[in-house]
Amino acid sequence: MQESEIDHSHIPGKGNIQLAGKQDNLKRSLRTRHMAMIALGGTIGTGLFVGSGLSLSGGGPGGALVAYSVAGFASFFVMSALAEMGTFIPVAGSFNSFAGRFVDPSLSFAVSYNYAYQGLISCANDLVAAGIIMQYWLPKINPIIWSAISFVLIVLINSFGSRVYGEVEFWFAFIKVVAIIAFIIVGFLTATGIIGGINYGVTNFKDGKAFPKGMGGLLKVYIYANYAFGGIEIIGMTAGESKTPTKDIPKASRTLFWRIILFYILTILIIGLVVPYDNTNLLQSGVKSVSASPLVLVLKAAGIKAAPDLMNAVILTSVLSAGNTVLFTGPRSLYSLACSGKGWSKWKIVSSKGTPIYALGTCLVVVVGFTCLSLFSNSEVYDWFASVSSVSNIINFLIMLFTQWRFRRGYSKQGYMDKDLPFISIFYPYGQYMAFFLLFFFLIASGYTTIFDTFKPVAFVKSYIGIPIFLIMWLSYKYAKGSKLIPYEELDFETENYISLGFENYRHENTSTKEVIKSLFS
Repeated sequence: MQESEIDHSHIPGKGNIQLAGKQDNLKRSLRTRHMAMIALGGTIGTGLFVGSGLSLSGGGPGGALVAYSVAGFASFFVMSALAEMGTFIPVAGSFNSFAGRFVDPSLSFAVSYNYAYQGLISCANDLVAAGIIMQYWLPKINPIIWSAISFVLIVLINSFGSRVYGEVEFWFAFIKVVAIIAFIIVGFLTATGIIGGINYGVTNFKDGKAFPKGMGGLLKVYIYANYAFGGIEIIGMTAGESKTPTKDIPKASRTLFWRIILFYILTILIIGLVVPYDNTNLLQSGVKSVSASPLVLVLKAAGIKAAPDLMNAVILTSVLSAGNTVLFTGPRSLYSLACSGKGWSKWKIVSSKGTPIYALGTCLVVVVGFTCLSLFSNSEVYDWFASVSSVSNIINFLIMLFTQWRFRRGYSKQGYMDKDLPFISIFYPYGQYMAFFLLFFFLIASGYTTIFDTFKPVAFVKSYIGIPIFLIMWLSYKYAKGSKLIPYEELDFETENYISLGFENYRHENTSTKEVIKSLFS
């Protein structure tokens, strides 16, 4: 709705709206099929292919299943919250800029840098993983060589703007989706004894083997599970470069629930049915030997001799996809900071292809630094990267949910109507409340075993280091700039909302199945 359509004269301070900086300068070249497949494949990455073995050995089949289910539940409502705000104000900064617009500029500063460094850590981790994977085929070549080649490849992809990124990511995601569906089918046939000759049933869940390490194991596994769901926010981050964000983002959000069940819950369940938690190969999986991934072990049980080669090829495309995505979203986060005056002004400069070129350059330098740390110890780097990134990811999710709560409160207080929202969060507010408290609980409890079992200083720091990093950034900016919580009456709902950008509200549109399928190829 337009500002003129509502009488705001009764609202105190309406003339004191704190206007947000404009940032709709990127090229909107991502089509519906790009957005749909990015959403579909964006949640399938190294956390599933690489981290599932650590989850199974650390928490047992029951612990892994519960951890991934809880993480998926929370992620679903986080994505729903982000989709609601992102369709109303479809800009590249997404939740980073929303935190400054609807809460406090200092929070935007902290969460933007938190998101950027979390993503860059993940990118470095993906490059490390790429080197490890290539060693399976070419063990005599130093893995850093393959990491460097992977780095150059994803830099080239991101240099050509969102259209090229979207096209490449479409096919990366397609490979991952096909691979997971094939794995689920073969895994189900293997678990039931139709192929492989052994009916596993629920043997691995009996006699205390479902939760062999109790609550401590479950809490530890949640870190890997939450890390696996990092990346669901990609749809919000691509809002600023989507041709039809008010149509594409809601579609992606609605299907997330089924994607979580299909790609994560079923995969973890099948792995737990076939592979015992104390399988000695699991102790090698994830870091030192990707060929011992539990997905590979399931395919071997099915009698597929080429399983390691096939799955390693899929994992390689997965890590390249994940690194590619981070180098797409990271620069957009810095771009958003620059547009709001909280970052280097040159980060606002966009190339003719629509890439924030200086922001991309900054991200590349940081990624190279993190990747070089792998020279010391691949396994240690992976473990630290996963821990720090997971904690940062939980913090980001909490901020997204709190920002949406402020968004809704201010939206209502200023007299706006829910019917004008292009998308409304599913089960709001109760689903979001539950997700918030679950995330907060796991954030605090993630280092439980490092305190109450046997206090381990290094493990304790590893579990919680992301929290003080975030607090230092937030409070330092707040003290330096004297920023304060923005009153509801001063929140800006007009700058670059979907109406001012010329997009339609499709929420009440009835779309046939034929049109939905057609849109995937448009």
